[in-house]
Amino acid sequence: MATAGKVIKCKAAVAWEPGKPVAIEEVEVAPPQENEVRIKIIATAVCHTDLYHLFESMHKDGFPTVLGHEAAGIVESVGPGVTEFTPGDKVIPVFLHQCGKCRFCLSPKTNQCQKAWDVVRPITMAPLESRITCKGKKILQFAGTSTFSEYTVVNHMSLAKIDPAAPLDKVCLIGCGICTGYGAAVNTAKVEPGSTCAVFGLGAVGLAAVMGCSAAGAKRIIAVDINPDKFEKAKVFGATDFVNPKDHSEPVSKVLAEMTDGGVDYSLECVGNVEVMRSALESCVGAWGVSVIVGWTTLKDTSIQPVQLISGRTWKGSLFGGFKGKVDIPGMVKAYMDKKLKLDEFITHNLKLDQVNDAIELMKTGKCIRTVLTTS
Repeated sequence: MATAGKVIKCKAAVAWEPGKPVAIEEVEVAPPQENEVRIKIIATAVCHTDLYHLFESMHKDGFPTVLGHEAAGIVESVGPGVTEFTPGDKVIPVFLHQCGKCRFCLSPKTNQCQKAWDVVRPITMAPLESRITCKGKKILQFAGTSTFSEYTVVNHMSLAKIDPAAPLDKVCLIGCGICTGYGAAVNTAKVEPGSTCAVFGLGAVGLAAVMGCSAAGAKRIIAVDINPDKFEKAKVFGATDFVNPKDHSEPVSKVLAEMTDGGVDYSLECVGNVEVMRSALESCVGAWGVSVIVGWTTLKDTSIQPVQLISGRTWKGSLFGGFKGKVDIPGMVKAYMDKKLKLDEFITHNLKLDQVNDAIELMKTGKCIRTVLTTS
């Protein structure tokens, strides 16, 4: 392309400081360096993890930054050493690296990569290196992706090539929330046909977990949320029952135990709240229940009584649903194209990148499932 090898000036949403609205600015996106790819972002969605960094963790060293990590776009140019991508490829950035060579990547037991956390630092949620500047200042690249920008640069280890026929304003959701919830059910919990499940939290990740439980053949899927307006949406993805903890005087774990003759077979916590994590564990049947922590938080510790595990329960965590991004994302896109995976039903709002603060407010107030921002 004509822009290859040149600095691109474009619009991006810059979070200059924690707890404040982002600002639409003109930024400079440098050409990709060795093993990097520059992408024109076509569509990006607002995920709660973006809000978590901006309004909850608020670590001062994580700013200024360009947020965004759930997106899809088109390769504009590639840096030296990149052979698997060419300009014009449709791609989905992935916040979780996959080098394909390390002990972790070669193991079927995990989707993590030994290089991943060396690149994206947990405190700042960004690599040391950045190809984005604004007003003469380096702007951190959130999750190594920074998709709230018309253009961004990512490492080739954090990119998946997808079907050229895929609609980018739909499949962008596969870059985080859908895989995270769906995979937590099918890959991490390994929900079995005929089982009983409970999903705590009915945001996009929780609804994707409901969809995963349904796809795995669960006969009963209990959706747990304090917002009863979400139940109808949960039904679309396969929920059979709904429990609002506010409607009960006793702990929700006891409510679920009474509903299921002692507890569910599988529970998935999709909120990121340590008290809900414990409730989800306690909602499992004591002898064999499996509970999966899906929601992200680094702000508080959680605790349990050892007997809650000694009796036979299993407590697990799930990152990106256990999917190996570069390898598995194309398959998830194919599943959508084959009408075996729902995506459209998650999208409640479509806005332009300029309206990113409106999209953030929709998520903060619980008025959306997913808002997709387009750059043109």
